[in-house]
Amino acid sequence: MVAPEPLTHADLATILYTSGTTGHPKGAVITHGMRFWQTINLTGPMRITADSTCLVTLPQFHVGGLDVYANPVFHYGGKVIVMRGYDPAATLRLLADRRADISLFIGAPAHYLFMSQLPEFATTTFNPRLIATVAAAPVAPAQLRQWEARGLPLLQGYGMTETCGVITILDPEDIVRKAGSAGKACLHVAVRIARADGSDAAVGEMGELWTKGPSVTPGYWKNDQANQTAFTDGWLHTGDAATVDEEGFYYIVDRWKDMYISGGENVYPAEVEAVLAQIDGIAEAAIIGVPDERWGEVGRAIIVLASGNGLTEADIMRHCGANLARYKQPRSIRFVDALPRNATGKVHKPTLRRLYGDA
Repeated sequence: MVAPEPLTHADLATILYTSGTTGHPKGAVITHGMRFWQTINLTGPMRITADSTCLVTLPQFHVGGLDVYANPVFHYGGKVIVMRGYDPAATLRLLADRRADISLFIGAPAHYLFMSQLPEFATTTFNPRLIATVAAAPVAPAQLRQWEARGLPLLQGYGMTETCGVITILDPEDIVRKAGSAGKACLHVAVRIARADGSDAAVGEMGELWTKGPSVTPGYWKNDQANQTAFTDGWLHTGDAATVDEEGFYYIVDRWKDMYISGGENVYPAEVEAVLAQIDGIAEAAIIGVPDERWGEVGRAIIVLASGNGLTEADIMRHCGANLARYKQPRSIRFVDALPRNATGKVHKPTLRRLYGDA
């Protein structure tokens, strides 16, 4: 019999590559200790026990598929159901199947969007003990309301590959009261909102979310340049714009790298995308900044229309004009058949900028 290899929490467990939605993927070092503390962070809010069953549709090479919630459930001796790939209809059926008795599921906003577009969504009754988490990208308020109306409010969380999963998460009791929030910092995670000079932002003031703790990566695999720019005194710079309210609930606004500046004003695409999501007839929408001689940059909407819909550019512009400040309104629209996405369902903004970012 081969003797087990002695390991410590500091030893390398996995190298997981970031999704690369804003640039080139980087290999984040995941240690056994990171995985252990991530399990502890999720146990309380997600009620994980030996009776838990999670459904995994995200790929196993991604932190969402491997460590939220598969490894924590394995840690407690629960059951993990892994699909070979995401199928909206099959996923919807499993989430409602009392025999499968799924208690935990995580998906990107796109996964919930595709399920909600199925005809059977309107009559689906979900397993009452199911906790459905949405993460990986900002989610439109209209989408949250749609799922709440079906009896399954979506629990929002926020995390990164570099943190082995979740940094903040909503307690199930706060899903409706704090809809739109990514929750509070997990038990063994420190979180702060930093200004450009590194000082603490005030309550309600937008800044970059920084985090540190035992579930944060010690660094990137063979990438000294990334390690030098990603950390300040042990704090990991997430690259995400966020705010915190007076109760300690965090709100993720958008990726800093997706922000563009129009006429000297910062525009966060997620805010504009949420307004576009209010329009009946739009299946999906994404915003990118494109060069403009007068304003520096202006917004361009990349839109997928629902099948058979006759929505026009003028219709969309009128809605934006009534619901957005002028500098936030998109100045042009491109209609496409589908938005480019990576394997985890995130819209791939670099591809959008390459295909549609011409002036």
